[in-house]
Amino acid sequence: MTPVSAIDQITVEWSMSETGIIWLRYHAVGNVGQVRLPDDLDQSRRMDDLWQNTCFELFLGEPATERYSEFNFSPSGNWAAYSFDHYRDGMDPLALAQPPEIYMDFSDTHMALEVTFGLPDIRVGEEFDAGLSAVIEIQNGEKSLWALAHPAANPDFHHRDGFTLKMEAAGR
Repeated sequence: MTPVSAIDQITVEWSMSETGIIWLRYHAVGNVGQVRLPDDLDQSRRMDDLWQNTCFELFLGEPATERYSEFNFSPSGNWAAYSFDHYRDGMDPLALAQPPEIYMDFSDTHMALEVTFGLPDIRVGEEFDAGLSAVIEIQNGEKSLWALAHPAANPDFHHRDGFTLKMEAAGR
């Protein structure tokens, strides 16, 4: 985590089915009233640059390769998915069979983003090296960057050493 945040803790629950359906639930606890959220919380479309505001992310690295995918989920319901050939190189939009289903739950002390989406057929059945992360923007524009690990001197969600979770399909 980097400092300057209204959020004290973020936890993530997850599951992945053998058919490539991923479910994630990010739960942030703290002074949610200080978090800058999108004005329109009823959108659901693909959109670039979500990471510049409050956003929850998943990185999936293919074991024994440099290829990985990035998924961004905004409290607005907007989302993005990209594939990379190498570290920050060869970025292309990643086609999903259907848009992610994103749900939000808020109170004064917590916010939870729950998302369900299916991986493209070419990725189904694999195990992944995963990185879970979040960008939390507060009302004055300052951001804190959360991740399972920050292996470099500066936070870098794309750094492969930050993909510290082994994500396997249920039943493996």
